[in-house]
Amino acid sequence: MNPYHIPENAIITVAGTVGVGKSTLTKALAAQLGFKTSMEQVEHNPYLEKFYHDFERWSFHLQIYFLAERFKEQKRIFEMGGGFVQDRSIYEDTGIFAKMHADQGTMSKIDYETYTSLFEAMVMTPYFPHPDVLIYLEGSLPSILARIKERGREMEIQTDVSYWEHMHQRYSDWIHDFKACPVLRLNIDEYDAHDPESMSGILKQVGAIIRPS
Repeated sequence: MNPYHIPENAIITVAGTVGVGKSTLTKALAAQLGFKTSMEQVEHNPYLEKFYHDFERWSFHLQIYFLAERFKEQKRIFEMGGGFVQDRSIYEDTGIFAKMHADQGTMSKIDYETYTSLFEAMVMTPYFPHPDVLIYLEGSLPSILARIKERGREMEIQTDVSYWEHMHQRYSDWIHDFKACPVLRLNIDEYDAHDPESMSGILKQVGAIIRPS
């Protein structure tokens, strides 16, 4: 057992909007715990760049790709017995992205129904371990836009700011009603992922949630 009283088979998921720092925090927490990481694979996604140029044409393809890849990761985590920090949750795919495109008309009703039926079938399988805690990263829209710009992915920088405004609000609404597992909310301006002491403070909070006294 580590000093944070976090079980060795725990699954910690880091969630939040694009550019909020999920990957950085995931790696920092995993290093502190000696856990494995489950990272979102952006570079090898065959639909992502096409999607940013034409939401309506590619939203369904992109979401099905993400759903399949994330389910494969859930199965891998299950088979390896946990001990993971995970970059982004499968719940965000259905609760934020797919729903946003369905609501905005950039995903057809029948495509959205197909997508949600697949998601529901997947989460009912024994290969789908729910996280022990979801760490939700939140911050002001200007802070997040600054991080997106600093990261320098051209397809994100060229996306209209209204898309990020809408997503920011969607995330705020989504986390308010999220009930699938316990949640720890962190403001991105109130910790430093490169500071071991700061990470230790976060893990103490995680331990208190997973193993309450």
